[in-house]
Amino acid sequence: MNNLDLRQAIIQRVQNKSGIELTEVIEDSIGNDERTLPGLGVLFEIIWQHSSGPDQNKMVNALHSHLQGGESAPPSPS
Repeated sequence: MNNLDLRQAIIQRVQNKSGIELTEVIEDSIGNDERTLPGLGVLFEIIWQHSSGPDQNKMVNALHSHLQGGESAPPSPS
């Protein structure tokens, strides 16, 4: 039940944001404190659910390539 409450809280936090504001939320969360990871997970879940099969395949291929060392990781913020 807590998971649903967390999802709803995250969705409500970003629900009426503009595209620019959503970009800022995402960029501020990436590489930040690990407490932001659940929020990014909820946002990714929404993206995944509303993406076509080919788009999902592109995301999986990008992840797979990165995790297999095919691309260099972006520098982590200090």
